Amino acid sequence: MGAGPDTGEDESARTTIREGRDFEQEYRLDASDAGQFLIDLGRQLRDEDELTITDDEWELPFGVGEPVELEIDFEGVGEPELEIEVEIPGRTDDEAPGIE
Repeated sequence: MGAGPDTGEDESARTTIREGRDFEQEYRLDASDAGQFLIDLGRQLRDEDELTITDDEWELPFGVGEPVELEIDFEGVGEPELEIEVEIPGRTDDEAPGIE
């Protein structure tokens, strides 16, 4: 389930963002589109152990680790601003060592 719009394009044409690479993309959206993205992201985070965020040109699969950090920052002086930040750690495939 991708969090980006379904354009009907061939998904294999997208660049896959993998470990070992830094990636950042910013969007300026209306509140309705941002809300729908957060709903889709929240459903994936709740129901699956991997997120896949997509755009027309790229996809970013990400194994979800624990705990997820949620920060709420309200600045009420001057022009009020609310910032909500979610930090999702990557899942590790490491296993604990055995005891014999």
